[in-house]
Amino acid sequence: MAKIKFDNKNPEFFNVLKGRVEEYFETKNIKQTGNYKLFTKTAILFSVLIACYTILVFFTPASNMLSAAICVILGINFASIGFNIMHDGAHGSYSTKKWVNEIMSLSLNVLGGSSYMWKLKHNINHHSYTNIEGMDDDIDIKPFIRVHPEQDGKWFHRFQHIYSFLLYGLTYLFWIYFNDFKKYFGGQVSKFVPLRKMDLKEHFIFWTTKIVYVFLFLLLPFYFAGVVKTLVGYSIVVFVTGLVIAIVFQLAHIVEDMPFIDTNGTSHKIETEWAIHQINTTADFATKSKTMTWFMGGLNFQVEHHLFPKISHVHYPQIHKIVKQACKEFDVKYREFPTVISAVQSHLLHLKAMGVA
Repeated sequence: MAKIKFDNKNPEFFNVLKGRVEEYFETKNIKQTGNYKLFTKTAILFSVLIACYTILVFFTPASNMLSAAICVILGINFASIGFNIMHDGAHGSYSTKKWVNEIMSLSLNVLGGSSYMWKLKHNINHHSYTNIEGMDDDIDIKPFIRVHPEQDGKWFHRFQHIYSFLLYGLTYLFWIYFNDFKKYFGGQVSKFVPLRKMDLKEHFIFWTTKIVYVFLFLLLPFYFAGVVKTLVGYSIVVFVTGLVIAIVFQLAHIVEDMPFIDTNGTSHKIETEWAIHQINTTADFATKSKTMTWFMGGLNFQVEHHLFPKISHVHYPQIHKIVKQACKEFDVKYREFPTVISAVQSHLLHLKAMGVA
């Protein structure tokens, strides 16, 4: 396993920033976890899930166009549940109660994934070693997509900015049916990081929820709606889910002028403190859009999330102001795109550049 070390001997920037954020919560006398806004959103998102599922499976519309439209809504809903409910729960920021966070994190299992695998892959690897080759599994989308110069280039990468969104739509399907099992049986979270030993409870949850997911979203619909309609509808749902999830992540870490580090599995010293590394390798986008913030669970405030993952996303718009001010004072480069479109453009330009480099 690569030994990644940050220069944290005197983390002056982060100490100042943490102090200001803590002062904000103390002054406002509010908790850092979720509040009524998050709880209301949870009720809305799960209600939409149940409504769409019930209509599609038990009252299948005669109109194929209407069914397809509901499938698109369901796919977006899946992604939003992941962004808002699962994400905060898995980071322990949904509630002050550990058991509530655990239940919310298991919403990923309801949607076919594994919260256990995700916590190791995302909470530990991605948040600790952002954009570091071999450590951050979230940037390992080889061989089809090349995101930084140290990755091997293939002839077809020159077209990756054209076909990338098609592949992104397949990521969710591969995640729940291939990647989770690859980690489970292979015993590796990423190239240099072994999978932590699972206890009997985790094995049981992993297999039980995978089986229940297949039953709910394939076998039961087969019986009530028919095999062909189910397969077409399911394909739409998982494609939309994968596309939305992948795009949101890519816009936060894989854009122009974003540094990547290749350790080659050896000891490596990062010449900045951990917090500054997070800012250097992360970008915000569409932070003034309340609609995008609501839908994406504040993941458009990705910088704030990486610095304070234990704080619920409902507080990010206010923390955003504090972080930007601190970056200005300490001369730390802060990347932010005004809109989703501008961030998408930067991502595609980066892919195009990496395709010919």
